[in-house]
Amino acid sequence: MEQKKWSLQIGGRILEIETGLLAGQANGAVTVRYGDTVVLATAVMSKNASRISGYFPLMVDFEERYYAAGKIKGSRFIKREGRPSDDAVLSGRAVDRTVRPLFNHRMRNDVQVIITVLSYDGENDPDTLAIIAASTALAISNIPWNGPVAAVRVGKTKDEFVLNPVINGELAEGELDLLISGSIDKVNMIESGAMEISEEEMLKAFIFGQEAIKKIVSFILEIQKEVGKEKSIPALVAGTPEFEAKVKEILIAENLAEALYDKDKKVIEEKMSAIQDKVKEYIKTTFPEEADKLKEVAEIVFEEVSDEIVHKNILEKELRPDSRKLDEIRHIECRTGILPRTHGTGLFTRGETQALTVTTLGSPGDQQIIDTMEVDMKKRYIHHYNFPPYSVGEVRPMRGPGRREVGHGALAEKALVPVLPSREDFPYTILLVSEILSSNGSSSMASTCGSTLSLMDAGVPIKRPVSGIAMGIIVGENNKFKILTDIQGLEDHYGDMDFKVAGTEKGITAMQMDVKVDGVTLEMLSAVLAQSNQNRLEILKKITDVLPTPRTEMSQYAPRIITLQINPEKIRNVIGTGGKIINEIIDQTGVQIDIEDSGMIFITSPDQVSAQKAKEWIDNLTHEVKTGELFNAKVTRIMAFGAFAEILPGQEGLIHISEIAEKRIEKVEDALSVGDIVKVKVKEIDAQGRINLSARLAKIAE
Repeated sequence: MEQKKWSLQIGGRILEIETGLLAGQANGAVTVRYGDTVVLATAVMSKNASRISGYFPLMVDFEERYYAAGKIKGSRFIKREGRPSDDAVLSGRAVDRTVRPLFNHRMRNDVQVIITVLSYDGENDPDTLAIIAASTALAISNIPWNGPVAAVRVGKTKDEFVLNPVINGELAEGELDLLISGSIDKVNMIESGAMEISEEEMLKAFIFGQEAIKKIVSFILEIQKEVGKEKSIPALVAGTPEFEAKVKEILIAENLAEALYDKDKKVIEEKMSAIQDKVKEYIKTTFPEEADKLKEVAEIVFEEVSDEIVHKNILEKELRPDSRKLDEIRHIECRTGILPRTHGTGLFTRGETQALTVTTLGSPGDQQIIDTMEVDMKKRYIHHYNFPPYSVGEVRPMRGPGRREVGHGALAEKALVPVLPSREDFPYTILLVSEILSSNGSSSMASTCGSTLSLMDAGVPIKRPVSGIAMGIIVGENNKFKILTDIQGLEDHYGDMDFKVAGTEKGITAMQMDVKVDGVTLEMLSAVLAQSNQNRLEILKKITDVLPTPRTEMSQYAPRIITLQINPEKIRNVIGTGGKIINEIIDQTGVQIDIEDSGMIFITSPDQVSAQKAKEWIDNLTHEVKTGELFNAKVTRIMAFGAFAEILPGQEGLIHISEIAEKRIEKVEDALSVGDIVKVKVKEIDAQGRINLSARLAKIAE
């Protein structure tokens, strides 16, 4: 392909898209540059249908490269970059959630989109560029896809919205971080963290971002028109019209519409499984030679008919599968303090979804060190989300956290960050782990509510409690829609949107939206935000009825931290040569000591007595002696002109021979010996910092 380059002014900077230079064998490839951040996106599709059945096989990979930021990976022994960081996983998910809804769900060609960050300037976010690049690569390729889309980031500082704010500048100092993507007239993906922003302000941010998205999508359409390839015919899962009509006939005869409606998830699953068995039996007896191929066609028809039934019942009758009203939340139960030795626990149950969140408090030294292409930082608040197979009644291998676990944990973590106490007020490292014990929709928001309960149970002085709700939407013809509150699993599966909103009574702290259609309008988002506010406050009351405020006392098993501020020049006194002194303190008291360059010292101990002992030790090591102070000093050396005595660890002063006694003495040895303890008074500290002591004045002071 001929090398071509296009540019667009957006957010006060130039967005540059280039093709024809790199990755010429991909179906579509572009580089996108914004500032000095550059990403490469490639899109490739297999010629034939995948061996994978049951779903559209799309893979989206976001590849960070340390060289992009001029860094070498930190490990001394392994320099090759391995598994993606959590940040890279979240970035890849954002791209996936944006582009996936725009593919035909019957398509079975393998499609892979790979985004590689080639250059990172520390200011311009590669996530937005990744979505734009993936969209453009798909648009100009021969891959069938109903795009393009685009993305922008919206910040807010000093009551003004900022388009694509500078990282570690406008974004770090602002009260909003919104990643929003969509087409010319619809929004199809949202990821946001906020400092308790109102629903009205959030809607304004959507409108602000959508205006910029329109310009970028129009820009991509121009590129597609100029260099885009003709779209290929995809490999679709399809049977003959007669076969699909017969499957629909069986589903109707077996009362699929009735099977989809029950308050018990297991009852629905059993009824649906029985109907699917009827269809399989029909295929096996009628088309024995094509049974394997037609089973997947039947599964697609089953899903489409189920989707149609749910849509029709909600749009026309406002009838939900579990018979709730559209704005009704399932039964909620909240409990705290259910585990005896943990520092804090919160059990949040909503319908058949249950999350147990456990808080563990640690020392400042327990912070997580984040070393990625984008950041080098320490993290004091961490949330881990676990989704074991038994939570949905399944059997599968336990292989550690996947993309879903990372994404849900990050959302729940983001929701609580704005209400955490400052490090100065509460220096602990805080680790939360949410165990999803049962799941039927919105386990991430259950984790958010469980986090609030757990933190307050642990005595963490959060500013305000946070609650979360998952909202859904059913869209019909001519954009007719119905909003669903607290969607369960079946409504998430057959619905058109999963919109999670978390926040306090003051405003929104986190948001995430995915769609299964081509997008939703701003009118729909406005209605969803208004309804979610009412529902969040309802859940918040359930939480505060159980535990209104954080406990005033922490668990007896939680560590205690004492904070000291010393003169930075005295740090060496605490550490000692080769760490000798600090290790002695730790060995003798059993505490953990963290020292910062500012002179801030954190003493972490399982009990108050040990912490106080270590504090006194450090106080003595760093005490800045003042004239007039009295000490019990230990004589360390005898000289002809006087004696040196240690008044504090590592600090000596001179008792001149004339200051040893009230009467004149001929020799120092007549009054003092090495090892004697003598009461002294600081007589003077000279210009060179030398301490002059007086035993004579100490006796007079008595």
